[in-house]
Amino acid sequence: MALESRIKDENTDFLIECILKLRNAEECYAFFEDLCTVQEVRALAQRLAVAKMLSEKMVYNDIVAKTGASTATISRVNRSLAYGAGGYDIVFNR
Repeated sequence: MALESRIKDENTDFLIECILKLRNAEECYAFFEDLCTVQEVRALAQRLAVAKMLSEKMVYNDIVAKTGASTATISRVNRSLAYGAGGYDIVFNR
């Protein structure tokens, strides 16, 4: 995995360090509820669900029906799967 990142900076380093300190789902829920709005968490969760479905070769129409995601969101996630940093693959393979 490349160490170079478009999002890497001091604040993002701190965010990642904080996330890595969380020990269980309950702590994750508490942290993200404090950090993000409900809409932000739901948007992240939706993108992750879309990525999982795309990695399982589901078609756009089925993904829209199951997640409510727009085709634009699905396309952006699909580009990340194909040309991104490989983060989705890391979590899906574990």
